Amino acid sequence: MKYYLLKIFLFSTFVSFAQETSYEITYQKSSNGKIIENQDLIKVFATQNHVLLSTENIESNKATLPFERTLVDIKDLSFYQSATLSSNKSISFKDNEAIKNQKLELLPDTKKILGYVCKKAKTIINSNTIDIWYTNEVNVKASPLVLGVNLGLVLEITRNGNSTTQAIKIQKKKSKSTINSKIENTVDALTYKDLLWKSRFTTIPVFKNEIINFSSESKSNDSVIRFANGTIALRKIQIPSQAKSSIAFLDLMEQSNGDAYDRTGSVFIIPISNSKQTFHSGLEKGKDALPFYENGNGRKYQGVVATSTYEPLTELMRFFTPFGIKQYNHIQLKDKSWEDQVAYRQEITDVLQQYAGQEVWIGAFIGNYDKGGHKISMNLTLHPEDLPSKSTKLFPLFNTTNVMEMAGQDYGTMFDVDKGLEVKISLSQPLKNAKIRYITTGHGGWENGDEFVPKKNTILMNGKEVFQFTPWRQDCGSYRQFNPASGNFPNGLSSSDYSRANWCPGMVTTPTYIDLGDLPAGEYTFQVKIPQGKPEGGSFSSWNVSGILIGE
Repeated sequence: MKYYLLKIFLFSTFVSFAQETSYEITYQKSSNGKIIENQDLIKVFATQNHVLLSTENIESNKATLPFERTLVDIKDLSFYQSATLSSNKSISFKDNEAIKNQKLELLPDTKKILGYVCKKAKTIINSNTIDIWYTNEVNVKASPLVLGVNLGLVLEITRNGNSTTQAIKIQKKKSKSTINSKIENTVDALTYKDLLWKSRFTTIPVFKNEIINFSSESKSNDSVIRFANGTIALRKIQIPSQAKSSIAFLDLMEQSNGDAYDRTGSVFIIPISNSKQTFHSGLEKGKDALPFYENGNGRKYQGVVATSTYEPLTELMRFFTPFGIKQYNHIQLKDKSWEDQVAYRQEITDVLQQYAGQEVWIGAFIGNYDKGGHKISMNLTLHPEDLPSKSTKLFPLFNTTNVMEMAGQDYGTMFDVDKGLEVKISLSQPLKNAKIRYITTGHGGWENGDEFVPKKNTILMNGKEVFQFTPWRQDCGSYRQFNPASGNFPNGLSSSDYSRANWCPGMVTTPTYIDLGDLPAGEYTFQVKIPQGKPEGGSFSSWNVSGILIGE
């Protein structure tokens, strides 16, 4: 009832009424000659002076929010676009120029549609060829789109010869017709498009202009908790239950707030309602509160592998800051225009849906030793989608990214011996279509360090190789405009140009998916082996690898 009353209210501000002959035209869409199933038919109501574009679902109060209507004034060739965004919010804008500026080529072709002789017009919009069939045998001008509305009664529009909107019914009525009147909540066209677009998905703010730096003065507040001298920011977030059936994205924007160097960044989840110990223990109590991993090389690595009682960090995104974006844009080079910020955007559906309906910690880490550090903003967005219904399970296996680096957590140097990284888990139930979501990046050293030398990654399950590849990026030069403080070398290259072990300054490292097939219940041992380079002087190589087992 609230929705129906809103519709009456909105429409009463949109139109007034007068007794006049009107036409109701119904259109349906087809693609490649086949009628699209379960479509919402277009409804157009036309008089000599006005045209209202709507749909069958809108007119029967069954439309899914948000929805739009368009009211065209045939006399002055203007139109109002109105959008109902929610049960208590609507917006509109007026356009006085678009119809007048349409460039239509009138052609001699004719054909009959619904018994009316139609003429042809043609136009090209954004590289799309549009054919318009219209008739002058009906005493109104109308169209299922604003396009062609001044030609006559448009009965068919075809895009690129394969996508067609065609009239299937014309009804002449003696009834009240739409006439232009007052419009409320009018905004400019760009604001209208932006608000309409944002109403189609759910945005979950996580961080807004938060500083990730290295300083003993970094303080927590009521919503954002800081660890490791400010290099980690953590916030408690409720993941909506709709995440189970939505496509999920993570958006992160970064600028230098003082640090001039490329740095490792990571966004991660720590569950709250969990029977196991989590990485949160180490954040609160220090790195030594985490279980150690030892592989015989004499070192103890804190909190990097799963145990029967411990769950490592679940990594959502691995990103890398560029050299000094924004803060160092004063460094000038001829023909170089520096970007003001870098935007990282990655789909995280398969991970986030496992936490649907749960309250979790979401954290961001940027390794740096600069008091100014970096400034970030971050959101999660959920986009409605009819995803296949699957009962999936997620098992964080390992994560060697030392997000507590500035609180003493050791680097991932465990690959210097043959055992490498090893984790053992027990599956109490079979897992179908199992896969490992694997992220890997090599770091350290100089010319001969693993950051700049291709190294094969080998993944084994129960002693047998299941996957191997050499992670390497050769497109780092594509991100030069994000790196104003990057050093330049005598050979004409910038530091940010050089190829690296699966990362570039100013980019996201995307996961690699390792298919394992169907796994019976039982015990499993997973290993990661990498021929890690030996230390050179005071420099050493390391690898940040994270792995999550996902299956049905």
